[in-house]
Amino acid sequence: MLQTTVPPAPDPSRHPQKVIPVAPTVDDVRSLASTLPDVVEGTYRGHPKWSVLNAAFAWERPFTQADIRRFGDETPPSGPILAVRVEDLDEKDAVLASGVPGLFSTPHFDGHPSVLIQLETIDPDDLRVALEDAWFACAPADLAEEFQTRRRDPG
Repeated sequence: MLQTTVPPAPDPSRHPQKVIPVAPTVDDVRSLASTLPDVVEGTYRGHPKWSVLNAAFAWERPFTQADIRRFGDETPPSGPILAVRVEDLDEKDAVLASGVPGLFSTPHFDGHPSVLIQLETIDPDDLRVALEDAWFACAPADLAEEFQTRRRDPG
């Protein structure tokens, strides 16, 4: 049986339940990614991926048949699944421990600085933060600093 790395149930005082009227979609990911500097959309194994200067920071990652078998009697998370990069494995642990609904990992991603996102479950604001963090994890330092400066002082 698959041992997914799913954090304990979120602490309602830290993450109050929000009613998400419409779950984010891959098109929403596309729109969010397009707001970040020097992002190029491509494909990987027939699914969209987003890169900054040739470094992939987010990609749609549907479960393979092997992934589904590893879940055993557990029901795999449904809907579109997105993988996003994180800075390093310590950051991955912190992200998973945060209790944000929709963030998880599987043994396939052990040792890899990325987390998975169940789009049907994640709050749109949390998705935006995860995508931006993924972009910062992959963007060159000078581009990241320039972007931060523009966000602080848009004029």
